[in-house]
Amino acid sequence: MSKQTSIFSPKQQAVERLLSEVVQLMRLNRPYGTLLLLFPTLWSLLIASSGRPVVLHLIVFILGSFFMRSAGCVMNDMADYQFDAQIQRTKNRPLAKGSLTHKEALFVLIALLTCSLLLVLLLNPLTIGLSFMALFFALLYPFAKRVTHGAQVVLGITFSFGILMAWTAVEGELTLAPILILMANLFWTCGYDTIYAMMDKDDDIKIGVKSTAVFFGSKSGPAIGLFFALVICFLLLVGQKTNMGSPYYLALGIATAAFVYQTVLLCNALTRERLFSLFKGHVFIGGVILVGIILNYF
Repeated sequence: MSKQTSIFSPKQQAVERLLSEVVQLMRLNRPYGTLLLLFPTLWSLLIASSGRPVVLHLIVFILGSFFMRSAGCVMNDMADYQFDAQIQRTKNRPLAKGSLTHKEALFVLIALLTCSLLLVLLLNPLTIGLSFMALFFALLYPFAKRVTHGAQVVLGITFSFGILMAWTAVEGELTLAPILILMANLFWTCGYDTIYAMMDKDDDIKIGVKSTAVFFGSKSGPAIGLFFALVICFLLLVGQKTNMGSPYYLALGIATAAFVYQTVLLCNALTRERLFSLFKGHVFIGGVILVGIILNYF
């Protein structure tokens, strides 16, 4: 029995190490991005279905958000492993430190994209077509930071395709309402991802990586405040267009208070830990708006 343990224990340990690295590669230990992708998708799905989404759509978009965000992380790390190795916050990512090979990462990516494809094939042709456009922008994002300070805009577009897909899955066409939700989410993503980029601003300047945080510099706080103001403006238009009631507007009031609070803090110098805390706070904001939409229909 002890001999068998000595034979198989190293293999088991190797598998455990591999799984641990894959968990980090897919950011399963940090689900904030998945939730930030999922919440606006659910806003759109709930509004399009008047608060009564079918179970199939819920399954497809919840799992789809998980698979595509994970795939996006893998693609990003495969493209940026050399940059990541030079940045304090990211130097211990699996590809940056060499604990996973690109071949292993590619296998994980193919598996995630295959799962996403199988899910989207359950939907109508328009939604399937939008999914391929979403994949194009997901592939584009890791390289955008090399050529433009507007990489956060590309991420915002990428994170907004779920909104359009959820709407077309229910309605079979695009109308003004999902476009307004998309615009709100675009500016929201630009805001919270600029906060995220502020954590790496000094390192990014050294290695030549571009971002809105680098572009705005010391004016990042006011710029983020403007982004947040536009988020609320577009969500107010969504409420007007879709005849939302008081729970929705109460949720927007809470979100506005949170945005103002963050903007005031961001006008001062903050540590990386504090910036990351503010970034995580956007999960709460997205959740509050989702709850407001749900309560609106009850």
